[in-house]
Amino acid sequence: MKTHCASARYMGVPLGALMLLLSAVSGAENLSEYGGAQLYQRFCASCHGERGHGDGPVADSLKVMVPDLTRITRRHGGAFPADQIRRIIDGRAVQPPHGSRDMPIWGYEFRNAGAGDRGSTASADDLVERLLEFLNSIQVK
Repeated sequence: MKTHCASARYMGVPLGALMLLLSAVSGAENLSEYGGAQLYQRFCASCHGERGHGDGPVADSLKVMVPDLTRITRRHGGAFPADQIRRIIDGRAVQPPHGSRDMPIWGYEFRNAGAGDRGSTASADDLVERLLEFLNSIQVK
């Protein structure tokens, strides 16, 4: 039985699916023109679903239930916890009660995609901000 958790465990994911996720930012692809919705579809929807309900095509392969990202604000008493979500996306936050950090660390992956680019950290932070704004926009009121 799956349990609800803020991070997804990839232990049960077929290797091919995991490699697809992790290679999503490999290469020299320029992500600077991607909006938050495009970034979400490219990097998050496989687990969290097209609309953020935790029902992506990879979700059933995971050992834990993928969270519904449209209800973050509801789960936090009506306020969107931007700083907390930013830290989860970029990898600075590991929530010990939920076990190890198995969700891809997109801040790290975005910085690696810009390896050699002096502004890769700033660019990565900008991409995380775009994702954050998109997540805030899909919250159920």
